[in-house]
Amino acid sequence: MLSIDPISNTERENYKLLTGSIIPRPIAFVTSTTEDGTINGAPFSYFNVVSSNPPMISLAIQRKDGRPKDTARNIIENKSFVVHIVDEQNVAKINETAASLAPDQSEIEQADLTLVESEKVPVPGIKEAKVRFECTLENNIELAGDTNIGTDLIIGKVVQYHIDDALYEDGRIDNEKLQAVSRLAGWNYAKIGDVFSMERPK
Repeated sequence: MLSIDPISNTERENYKLLTGSIIPRPIAFVTSTTEDGTINGAPFSYFNVVSSNPPMISLAIQRKDGRPKDTARNIIENKSFVVHIVDEQNVAKINETAASLAPDQSEIEQADLTLVESEKVPVPGIKEAKVRFECTLENNIELAGDTNIGTDLIIGKVVQYHIDDALYEDGRIDNEKLQAVSRLAGWNYAKIGDVFSMERPK
């Protein structure tokens, strides 16, 4: 078995080892608003659940040249955002939003996505998602690392759920109907494959 010291690796080498090993990763499509009202949207696979009481999620957004990316900056400044679960039906359009645009350009328009108003936050969501969470900023942790790159670890509190009726039954989400997709390494994605059950020991 190989034994590798991450300090001897470049950032790209560490990235490849992490993203190739920690799979599959759920994908959050995040909408946020700039100060001038432009709606930005971007996908992130450094995303997961933090807590269910209160309901909280995390987004890790790596900085570019030491500066927060548009999504992180918008969330930190405006204290709210919307997270959408990426699925087989919307993944192609969501992929289009990964293009690098100027802060005053909207990825939503670029990908021809449809905005819908939120109930508790000023940031709209997109109609094309079967599940979306309206979130407020709970905390932002600046992770500097050993370089000038850094990462913004965003902790968001879910203040409203929006779930497609077809997915919801007795308080649960039907994963077969959700058809969520996940991120692998490189340009690769994965669908939900074979599902198996296993009881936890008491």
